[in-house]
Amino acid sequence: MKLLYCMLGLSMAACTPQKTVNGGEDELSMLIGTYTDGTSKGIYSFRFNQKTGTATPLDSVELSNPSYLTPSEDGKFIYAVSEMNDSTAAVNALAFDKQTGNLRLLNSERTPGAAPCYVSTNGKEVLTANYSGGNMSVFRLRKDGTLSPAEALFKGTANGPDTIRQIVPHIHCALFSPDGKYIFATDFSADRILRFTLSSEGNISRLPGETIDIAPDSGPRHLTFSPNGKFAYLINELSGKVIAFGYTDGKLEQIQSIAADSLQARGSADIHLSPDGKFLYASNRLEGDGIAIFAVDTVNGTLTRAGYQSTGIHPRHFNITPNGKYLLAACRDSNVIQVYERDTENGLLKDTQQDILIDKPVCVQFIPPFHN
Repeated sequence: MKLLYCMLGLSMAACTPQKTVNGGEDELSMLIGTYTDGTSKGIYSFRFNQKTGTATPLDSVELSNPSYLTPSEDGKFIYAVSEMNDSTAAVNALAFDKQTGNLRLLNSERTPGAAPCYVSTNGKEVLTANYSGGNMSVFRLRKDGTLSPAEALFKGTANGPDTIRQIVPHIHCALFSPDGKYIFATDFSADRILRFTLSSEGNISRLPGETIDIAPDSGPRHLTFSPNGKFAYLINELSGKVIAFGYTDGKLEQIQSIAADSLQARGSADIHLSPDGKFLYASNRLEGDGIAIFAVDTVNGTLTRAGYQSTGIHPRHFNITPNGKYLLAACRDSNVIQVYERDTENGLLKDTQQDILIDKPVCVQFIPPFHN
């Protein structure tokens, strides 16, 4: 079964928001970010049943290139970038109604830094990683969930060996540590991770030397932490390797490097752990598009190759449902979000054929079950 949603040539009725009633603990809110240089409007909301793997379209909001978005902890607000490669680049705050799926733009702020491609929040501050700008922007949140203008910019550098991909600075990811005391940002063109200290008052600082060096020509892209906060995993776009770290009070100590991309396509993209922390997944693009699967030793954090799942073209981002049953891959160039069922015993994936067809999807986020 394929779900057609707002594709070119469909009737307007197919795009009409649908109100649904509370479906219980299996019902998630799902938000899809897209590129809008085709037929896509912006952000789309769905109801996703994490027991059956079925999706129901709810609403949409027009926004330029919302290529990455993240919800607030309570799901009442959404923060989404507008990945524009010029001075119109911005981050947007939206109100979200979990009952109806309705999205409403509250305000927007310039990043300032071109092509913001990642956004995260701790409920007090919002961070954006600005790829072309080569910097990280910091925004304070007001009590009503809206964004204040950018208060700080932290710049990356460019000294990596790739004379095409690393010729100018690129910051690809910026996120808060599980303990809430630090911020980590991937300095793609310098093959390192930047560490910042976050005070209880929200002040952000970085002392000279507060970096984690990665092997040259790696291109660090996305970083994720284990559910218990003891380990972190980095996907490197250029080398195609996953690096495992031990994590303690702001310190990342490398414990392993293992290939996710065996074809040296230099297009690795996203990385996520299953909710129980037992399996890790990393996506690859450009050649052999798909998702590498690793078993995780939850005691020492090391990885063992468990399998590989071919996907549609250009799986830029993917996500796993909170119950761990499904993995959804946003395949940008196939114009589809593929729904895979996870085997919780061996981590392998099975295509359910319950595709969600949408133009240039590039981000999938879930909000836990809603309550009346």
